[in-house]
Amino acid sequence: MEDVSDPENPWSLLSWLVSGFIVFGGMLPYIPQYQEIRRTSNADGFSTWVCLVLLVANILRLFFWFGKFFELPLLLQSIVMILTMLTMLHLCCSTQSVNQVSTKRHFFTDFDLQYFWKWSRFEDYLQFCLFFTVLCSFVTYVFMDFYIFVEGIGFLALLTEALLGIPQLLKNFQNSSTQGMSVKMVLLWTAGDCFKTGYFLINQTPAQFWLCGLLQIVIDATILLQVYFYEQWPHSKPG
Repeated sequence: MEDVSDPENPWSLLSWLVSGFIVFGGMLPYIPQYQEIRRTSNADGFSTWVCLVLLVANILRLFFWFGKFFELPLLLQSIVMILTMLTMLHLCCSTQSVNQVSTKRHFFTDFDLQYFWKWSRFEDYLQFCLFFTVLCSFVTYVFMDFYIFVEGIGFLALLTEALLGIPQLLKNFQNSSTQGMSVKMVLLWTAGDCFKTGYFLINQTPAQFWLCGLLQIVIDATILLQVYFYEQWPHSKPG
């Protein structure tokens, strides 16, 4: 029998490549979107709510790992995604500060729900992430021994991530356009979601992973349909 741990074994190399893609593949769709925002100095076409969804989902997934260990690449993927979303938020905040100098500023410490996730500084988003992490730490510490809680936090984490495309879908609908959104980003979303869902099924990860992966694929396909629709019938809305 071949030793798959042997670095000279092609199956071992393939395993490392797959694991590397799982860890870093999630950040790839945001490279073209990052470049688009830098090129146009305008972040209006990108929904920062996508960042909120992924930050919440991956922070929850970190705590799910403490209750129910899963593959290390999936844990590292969450860390990479958190850093990626913070990078996107930093760029969006920088762009906003340049384009809206005279706009009234809003802060996390205002605790004004009307302006939730519409803050003026990158530091406010960091404060929210810190607050959410501390809250999750406390709740997880109290309920870690309860099976239903552990399974529930895992399902909530993956369901939240599965709804990743919803903010962008709604943003496109609101604008009656996909202008400013990187189509490459959505195509890479779709490719990545198909790949990782297959990975979940092959590696028999907890059911939360592959069920929510299938939901992500459906949402990705819907956004791609928006791209087609708004190119064929610009400045119109479905129905």
